[in-house]
Amino acid sequence: MFIGHFAPAFAAAAISPRAPKLGTLFVAAQLVDWAFFVFALVGLEKMRVDADATVMVPFDLYHMPYTHSLLGTAVWAALFALFIRSRDRDSGAALLAGLVVASHWLLDFLTHRPDLTLAGGEETYGLALWNLPYVAIPLEIGITLAAFVWYLRRTRGPIGPPLILMAVLLVFQAINWFGPAPVEANWMLYLQALLAFGIATLIARWVGNNRWHKRARG
Repeated sequence: MFIGHFAPAFAAAAISPRAPKLGTLFVAAQLVDWAFFVFALVGLEKMRVDADATVMVPFDLYHMPYTHSLLGTAVWAALFALFIRSRDRDSGAALLAGLVVASHWLLDFLTHRPDLTLAGGEETYGLALWNLPYVAIPLEIGITLAAFVWYLRRTRGPIGPPLILMAVLLVFQAINWFGPAPVEANWMLYLQALLAFGIATLIARWVGNNRWHKRARG
């Protein structure tokens, strides 16, 4: 998934006025992918281009025990929750942020071919919905738009920034699905992914700074 990972971020921002702002939740949503591409740059985790990996995504993610194992994701979630608890002095905000991080493994489990592990072992898991585009595409777009609409209904503020955010996310997703496949997995690919995450997060920060939860006091 790509933009589907941001659905929990929108949902967390909608569910409670105690949630961290949307920019922070966007970092949480893709935290393990941020870490994966940084680790890939330095060789700690690995991927390669394989046209036969799945119908939709030509990547063989064959070594990512520190970020995309269930245990690894749980550790990232706990660390991020502790960071938010320390920064905001709010256990509720920390819990929501940690849950958004943890959602990453569950959403990847739906779409990835079996390349996820529980703790970096030999057993791998994944339902491989990327081999079923007529299921994966409506699922990812559907959960993202549903969470986005819920976020809009539960918050107030100018409508322009969130619409720009959604437009950018949809363009990124279209490029991911329908753009030319990369020839090889290299530092340029990793930096492109990190740049896309960064752009989405900066726009989400802009949105979050201009919208307020309807239940917020003051």
